[in-house]
Amino acid sequence: MDQLPNLGREQEMLDIMGISSMKDLFEDIPVEIRSEGTLPLPPPQTEEEILMDAERLLGANVNLDSRPSFISAGLSRNFVPSMVPMIATRGEFLTSYTPYQPEVSQGMLQAMWEFQTMISELVGLPISNVSMYDASTSAAEAITCAVRVKSKKVEMPNTVYVSELIPPHRMSVIENYTQGVGIDIRKIPHDEDGFLDLNAATQASGSCAIYVEQPNAFGILDEGLLKLREVVGDKTAIIVGVDVTSLGLVEPPGNWGADIVVGEGQPFGIGPTAGGPIYGIFACKKDFLRLMPGRIVGQSIDTEGKTAYTLTLSTREQHIRRHRATSNICSNETLIALMGAMHMALLGPVGLETLSTRILSSTRMTIDELSSVEGLELAFPKSPVFREFAVKVPGKSSEALSHIFELGVIGGFDLGQWWPDKGSWILVGCDERTSESDISLLKKSLTSWVEESS
Repeated sequence: MDQLPNLGREQEMLDIMGISSMKDLFEDIPVEIRSEGTLPLPPPQTEEEILMDAERLLGANVNLDSRPSFISAGLSRNFVPSMVPMIATRGEFLTSYTPYQPEVSQGMLQAMWEFQTMISELVGLPISNVSMYDASTSAAEAITCAVRVKSKKVEMPNTVYVSELIPPHRMSVIENYTQGVGIDIRKIPHDEDGFLDLNAATQASGSCAIYVEQPNAFGILDEGLLKLREVVGDKTAIIVGVDVTSLGLVEPPGNWGADIVVGEGQPFGIGPTAGGPIYGIFACKKDFLRLMPGRIVGQSIDTEGKTAYTLTLSTREQHIRRHRATSNICSNETLIALMGAMHMALLGPVGLETLSTRILSSTRMTIDELSSVEGLELAFPKSPVFREFAVKVPGKSSEALSHIFELGVIGGFDLGQWWPDKGSWILVGCDERTSESDISLLKKSLTSWVEESS
């Protein structure tokens, strides 16, 4: 074929499509939102110039490891052993696509099966999938799963009760998942100490499910949840969102009646990632197995009588007819979940307990130090907490955080971003890396703010 100039090629394609100009391709886009003219892009750059620009832009970020940090709000500034990325970046894991063919993917499938086993042991439930996107999608999928399983067996077939003290971004995901399928979401209040109102929770009896978090959005560990099963009865599914690192010390939800346990797996295997990929966990009782989302790897025996692993369950639209799919989760986070399995394996039971103890100790030490600052007030002074706690400051929390940031400390999360009426509350998060010197700097910085505000 004769070589045509670019304009000739463009016109040739337009002629084949039966349109006269490129503008015709965008007729369906409303005129008022179209961008006219050229984009304000810089001229072409060399590789060296691109790298210099990238370094300049990245240099404007503040690395969480560059200064004391007490920001958490659901994600952990955790320590990941160097062995984890070292193993995870081996070609067998890093380049492995979703293993549909068990005959060539035994190593990967076994690693996924080990992840499931660890999660099941951690939360006290017999079944775990290979992971979800994050805690929020896990929670939303758990609710829709519970409705599928329970709707024909309860008095309120499309009703789910949800704790009011879950992060708004998670509540938003839950609402997005449930509004189109007719699920009625109702809130359960908490008392002045941040504990779930068990009297109000009796309303959930006869509904499809109740969703709570342990600890909740303020880091509060609620002992009353251990009585939740007797409060809501046997027909209602109990869904619990967890901080996985707390389970080295806290009773696993499966032991006190949870039917489904979800949560953020991120503290095991990967850092906060600043908005990048993380992974969620999802575990359940056998009653929910056939209608749960995601993938499950099973252990079996091959034709030679040897142990073999295979993708046992994957009830999503890529593998089965769309109308029978239980989820539109189009993939899991397998590689990151495997990094979590590696981290958990390196810790072992004793290491997990030590990790939980370190986080609890740093949280307690931070509370003790900030409690001695006149002008600061704990939001829930009587409540046991893990990792996070809320503190009230004089003035706006956003201004207080800006002040202490200038002094070299990332002081926590402005709870006014979640709840406007809590514009003077800071959610302080601790982890296994929080040191005495970090706590001392936080105390000094907040003392400076209190003095300046008074």
